Formats: sequence, C-alpha cells, structure tokens
Amino acid sequence: MKAIIIAIIVAAIGLGIMALAGWGDTRVYGHSVMLGAGVLAFAINWLVFVPSAILKTEKFYDLTGSVTYLAVIGFALYSAGTVDLRGGLVAACVAIWALRLGTFLFARISADGKDKRFNEIKQNPARFFITWTLQGLWVSLTAACALMVVSTPVPQPADAFLVAGLALWLTGFAIEVVADNQKRAFRRDPENAGKFITSGLWAWSRHPNYFGEIVLWTGIAIIALPILSGPQYVVLISPVFVMLLLTRVSGVPLLEKAAEQKWGSDPDFQAYRDRTPVLFPKPPTRS
Repeated sequence: MKAIIIAIIVAAIGLGIMALAGWGDTRVYGHSVMLGAGVLAFAINWLVFVPSAILKTEKFYDLTGSVTYLAVIGFALYSAGTVDLRGGLVAACVAIWALRLGTFLFARISADGKDKRFNEIKQNPARFFITWTLQGLWVSLTAACALMVVSTPVPQPADAFLVAGLALWLTGFAIEVVADNQKRAFRRDPENAGKFITSGLWAWSRHPNYFGEIVLWTGIAIIALPILSGPQYVVLISPVFVMLLLTRVSGVPLLEKAAEQKWGSDPDFQAYRDRTPVLFPKPPTRS
C-alpha cells in the first residue's frame, strides 16, 4: 500500500505540472497537449511494467524510457498539426537523443545481462512499480520544455535563443556521446578488466556523460524561453529536475558509492578522485 501511495503521489506531481503548463490549451479531447503527453508517458511505463514484473526483468526499462520520449514528442507533433522551425528542430533533437541513448543502453544491458540497480527492486513488484512510475515522471518533466516548443499554437521566428540553445544542445550531446563511447571502448579492452577509466573526457570529470545530459536539456530550455508565459514557465523545471535526479538520486550517488566500494582503498583511484571533479569538467592535472 505504501508503494502504491508513493506511485500515486509521483504521478500526481507529474500530471499536475503538465496540466499547469498546458493551462488554457484544450486542443486534445478537451484537454491540453501537455497533459495528454504526461498521461501517455505514465501509461506506456505502466503497460510495460506488467510483463516486466511477471518476468522479473529490467531489460526493457531504459529502452522503454527512450520509446516514451519518442511517443510523447510524436503525440505533440500530431496534436500541433503544423510545426515551425523551432518546433521541428527541437523534435529532431529529442528524437536523435532518445534513439541514440536507448539503443546504447539496451545494447549495454543485453551484453551485461542485467542492471545491478534492479537486483533487489525487481523482486518486489510494488517497489518495481515505483521505478516505472518514476520513469514516467522523468520523461514528463525532462521533456516538458521540448513538448511546449513543439506543441505551441503561436509560431516563433528563429532568434538568438534558438541559436544559443541549439549550440548548447549540440555541445551537451557531443559530450555525452563521446564520453559513453570512450567508456565502452575502455571496458571492451581485456587489459582494462577491473580497472577504472581516467582517460579522455573522464580525465576532466568523473561523470562527463551526466554533465553532457544536463547541458543538452538546458539548451532545450533556452530554446523554449521566448514562447513561455504565465504558468508555462513551470516547464523550466526540466533542466533542474535532470540535474537533481542525476546528482542527488539515481546517477552520481549510486556510481560514486559503487566506485568507493570497489576501488576506495586503491591509491591510484584516490588520487584520481581527488584531482577530478565529480561533474563539472576542468582540465586534468597530475599530482
């Protein structure tokens, strides 16, 4: 019962924010596009949860997240009917990001066979349900700025916000892709078995991929700024939510804890940890 209550609260928060963002927009069956996208995000994750809980597998969790992004952006495009340059570019950015990350994560879990984060959670259907509900919230809030841009009924001309935001998105996306590929190549080398990566972007930050993720969603938020008014500004929670989620909940804390357990007594790791920022990159130095 506690897990169900938590899931209800999580869904209520997500749908409440989406409803507020779409206040006054009643183009989809008497409801806003934003609220409709939020409902779709939770519905997809709850649907896939059922077979995943029965089979006790997390294999399709990350892939479902990416599919959900594609679905809500597709829903916004369909609901908008016509999309301006700003909306088209943002939709393309989200689609490219979701396809890249989804295939990358699915390939990784297929190769590893499991995601250690779910070892205990997937054995408890109630706790497992919360994780799928949280993913619905993650998609809804993270994509909120993008959905607003794509679905806006008032087209906006190309401007400095579009150029600056797109440049920031491209920078963040490049950092994330390069960091992921560097770590994948490192792990594939048999000589690196049991070692930690300290080369490439990982010499600048202990979690450069997460930094790239925060940067690219900040870029989308900047693109959205000119079209926002009144309660719509609530969608600016997007990059803040991404940063808090990655730095306080599921990303950095879990990986830092695992690294400390595995290499915490290793002098080389201690030196790497001491000289390398957790998130925001800086040029590497050697002690």
